[in-house]
Amino acid sequence: MILHNLSARSLVLLDEIGRGTSTYDGMSIARGIVEYIHEYGKGAKTLFATHYHELNDLEGIFPRVKNFHVAVKEVGKEVIFLRKLKEGGTAHSFGIHVARMAGMPQQVLESAERTLKALENSQALEKIGALTPVKPHNVKEGRVEKDGSIQLSMFQLDDPLLESLRDRLNSVDLNNLTPLQAFDLLRTMKEELGI
Repeated sequence: MILHNLSARSLVLLDEIGRGTSTYDGMSIARGIVEYIHEYGKGAKTLFATHYHELNDLEGIFPRVKNFHVAVKEVGKEVIFLRKLKEGGTAHSFGIHVARMAGMPQQVLESAERTLKALENSQALEKIGALTPVKPHNVKEGRVEKDGSIQLSMFQLDDPLLESLRDRLNSVDLNNLTPLQAFDLLRTMKEELGI
């Protein structure tokens, strides 16, 4: 494996690390690899292409990480890739635009846009990008587990709607809730979330 043989003479080219698994798994793996190469890579020159724009914050954490992106021009729902490399990260990707260019059915594109909008509004992915790297000598109780892993909470999202749902769940006496009441509670919460 590449990571086991790094040296100051290494040129490491990585593309889309973390694809093929869940978003959180993939993003976690990609972030861990960037951190590892920076901290233990012995100065290896690395080009890391990723669709996880949530990793842009690594530039502010690690002094040798620099973000670049391919410039695009958006005209309505059309995207023109300008084939220019520009400094800095980007706040979003263009997967739906590429799917449109590939001729996906309109119903697929509309569904994808609705899902993307709901995910962006949830702010869950932003919280992962804002995590600070975990070093073996800097393990804290609570959010960071003793083994160095990070335990995310579905209710630490700084979203008023999710906070309201959390409070409602905390106030429910599960031992005295009928199945019908539980169903009604879940149905109402689902409606509030728009799912």
